[in-house]
Amino acid sequence: MEFDASQRLLDAADEWADKRMTDREDALETKVEQALLEVEHLVSGRESVDFDVDGETVHYEPSDELAAFLEQQAAANGIDPEAVLAMHADLFATVFLDTYDEERPPNAPPTE
Repeated sequence: MEFDASQRLLDAADEWADKRMTDREDALETKVEQALLEVEHLVSGRESVDFDVDGETVHYEPSDELAAFLEQQAAANGIDPEAVLAMHADLFATVFLDTYDEERPPNAPPTE
């Protein structure tokens, strides 16, 4: 399967690159890995993923379990499985960014 990285995923990669003083290409690979791993782990329990990023295009062969899940969701919504995978990757684009503490609701208990 392949999909183009969303603007949200690219923005998360840019933030990752800025905070870790790395280039965008490496940061995008990191963010894609994190997002795909979250999706794959939730469906199949896998703890690693193999993928390629070519520019802003992600190439990924999901596990059989994830492929079946994506097919089911795609059929239910009249879209391609690749589009479903792209949406799930987009959902997890900001995982592991350090901005969550800054965005805590005003009524949240203190963290210290």
